[in-house]
Amino acid sequence: MAQWGTVKEACGVFGVYAPGTAVAPLVFDGLFALQHRGQESAGMAVSDGDTITVVKEMGLVTSVFDARSLSSLQGHLALGHVRYSTTGPSTWHNAQPVYRAHGRAGFALGHNGNLTNVAALEDEAGMLPGVSGSDSDLIAELLAREFSPEGSEGDGNDLERALLSVLPRLEGAFSLGLMDERRLVAVRDPNGFRPLCLGRLDPEEEGGEGGWVVASESPALDIVGARFVRELAPGEMVVIDADGLRSSWPFAAERVDPRLCVFEFVYFARPDSLLYGRQVHAARHRMGERLAEESPVEADLVIGVPDSGVPAAEGFAARSGIRFGQGLVKNRYIGRTFIAPTQEARIEAVRRKLNPLRESIEGLRLIVVDDSVVRGTTTRQLIKMLREAGAAEVHLRISSPPFRWPCFYGIDTPVRDDLLAARMDVEEITRHLGADSVAYLSLDGLIGAIGVPGAGFCTACLTGDYPTAVPAPAGALVGTLTP
Repeated sequence: MAQWGTVKEACGVFGVYAPGTAVAPLVFDGLFALQHRGQESAGMAVSDGDTITVVKEMGLVTSVFDARSLSSLQGHLALGHVRYSTTGPSTWHNAQPVYRAHGRAGFALGHNGNLTNVAALEDEAGMLPGVSGSDSDLIAELLAREFSPEGSEGDGNDLERALLSVLPRLEGAFSLGLMDERRLVAVRDPNGFRPLCLGRLDPEEEGGEGGWVVASESPALDIVGARFVRELAPGEMVVIDADGLRSSWPFAAERVDPRLCVFEFVYFARPDSLLYGRQVHAARHRMGERLAEESPVEADLVIGVPDSGVPAAEGFAARSGIRFGQGLVKNRYIGRTFIAPTQEARIEAVRRKLNPLRESIEGLRLIVVDDSVVRGTTTRQLIKMLREAGAAEVHLRISSPPFRWPCFYGIDTPVRDDLLAARMDVEEITRHLGADSVAYLSLDGLIGAIGVPGAGFCTACLTGDYPTAVPAPAGALVGTLTP
């Protein structure tokens, strides 16, 4: 699918607690490193120990913040967020961090993932369906209702108490960053569907006292000079304040079942990210190697679809002995085109984003390696472009199994009929896309290429095996919730 594909995944979270340091510039850099996880809106909340200031706006990180706005955000504690909507409309109201004014200064929340029991939570809270706007806003509302009444004498631990009450009631995917005026909190749901990691800022020789960083992916730690410490465990809540760092486990033990989304390795995560202790780039290279073993084909040149298809293409070429080359030029100044609102716009976006190198591919039999095919619209257009540029044959190789089932945990694929592999077999897909052949990596091949024996993955979009109960909107998924 690569970066011009049609799957959408929601959100990146970045938080810093660093006494003696003005952390807003660090959050800016961290969010910039996570921009691939969300391009609709960006925001941050900053605390100086007494007051929380929140700035959020629609657009990319660099359009929301500049040197002037960052200089006005003074404080040693901050939480940032980049968003792509999978629940709730793409509006300023749903930009994050979500803020609630309670207690001394209130609290802010950033969310990566999707809740699967929104209707039950709204009913429990006596809220009209959909009134919360987004599942992230719903979490904030539930937390606010647990705070001590305004004006009462509290001990400043309202946020932690509220989390211990609310978290066990949440179901689905939720990697959360939260903060009040004096503490930073990070939470990973008991399945660990979405990544979340912890880093350490070492004390500087002059000035800063050091501190802690939480981020959706490890490269965001690297960019601010933080040392990677570890990934948060599924079901873990970490609280960071003046007393240091402490962990707790708010969920029942029987709910803890690690199921990291396998598409973090296939597509979503940056290639330099560490997940389950493995670098994503190396795993993608091995996916290509396994794909070459499983689905060989005679050809002259192997090319990858930028960006996430390229490591797998390199692996395919290395294992097959067929030359690897560049067959597509990517316009680096266009963002992820899945933001395009219509099929027609997505088709046009392919030509704006990718252009074939005619002299490199003319008259050649091509193996085109991509990470996935979802709806197939953009893949079909790409193959058409390659043929127009003179490719003699186009053999499509996909470094993941067929995407056949909707996701409820943070990927925007709510209707099974939208998924090409749910409606067609491989032969039909080949004809529909206009390729000479199409082959997918097997599930065993994918898991083997990742190379973390015994690790848990969510493969629901590939197998229909959902780790948790999932909703079935009327008419949207009739007959599709069992494999």
